Amino acid sequence: MITTTQISLLKYEISDQGVVTLWLDGGGRPVVVLDRNLIQRLNATLEVIEQEDNIKGLFLRSDCNRVFVAGADLEEIGTLDDPALHAYLAFGTTVFGRLARLPYPTIALVFGAALGGGLELAMHCDAIIASKVGGNKKPYPIGLPEAGLCICPGWGGSQMLPARIDPTTAIEATATGSIFKSNNMPDGLVEALVETQEELTTAAETWLTANPTVDRSIPRCIENSPKEYKEAIETVRANVEDSDSLGSVLLAVETGINKGWSEAVAIEQCELVRLRNTQAARKKLEAFLSKG
Repeated sequence: MITTTQISLLKYEISDQGVVTLWLDGGGRPVVVLDRNLIQRLNATLEVIEQEDNIKGLFLRSDCNRVFVAGADLEEIGTLDDPALHAYLAFGTTVFGRLARLPYPTIALVFGAALGGGLELAMHCDAIIASKVGGNKKPYPIGLPEAGLCICPGWGGSQMLPARIDPTTAIEATATGSIFKSNNMPDGLVEALVETQEELTTAAETWLTANPTVDRSIPRCIENSPKEYKEAIETVRANVEDSDSLGSVLLAVETGINKGWSEAVAIEQCELVRLRNTQAARKKLEAFLSKG
């Protein structure tokens, strides 16, 4: 069991208004990635924050000027055998779920690339507030690019993205690995979009004032309106070239419609482990990692 005394906590501050600001960090890396260490530190920090009294909300942000979270640590994942990868994914699900179950509104403040697990983490918050440009004053990517590496999401992306934006757009983007740009995002992806990074905190405070409580009985996943999602599946199946990633994403979406969140995320993770072992994925991942 991971305990708070074994690892360092993430930085967090509590304002006079009772709002926690929690910073993700790269742990010495130039960018923030979701490796086991960061997920463990997030878990430990949330455990401490849960003991604080009179908290009104939580802002989740990155201390990196380049990214919110660049995604999962693919190099680390590549060293894990299948049981260890399953355990890593399951632990992430537990920690992200802990964030989603906090008894007050949670808001992700995004001003840099939010890719793969990074976007999935943000979508576990009650709201996403994003800027049109990042710290370099340029638009940045946001989306689920896993299919571009011949794999699929593993922390509920196939369930949460279609619930936020047009389902056909979401499922097709997830199945093909297409990403969006921060200055041209589909409607619904974020609750508020501001011009620059400097405006994020004020926008988050405004949203929190307007939403002091959150109705958690309405899940941000595709358990709602199954007919709409079934129609989107058929459209994507007809329009997108067949691939292992397409099949995995559609299977996860169909599972979400028929059996709900937990079963769908389990399918995602099983499919991710399976796809990771395919020749196509190994080739793509090796090429990707060789660039770094």
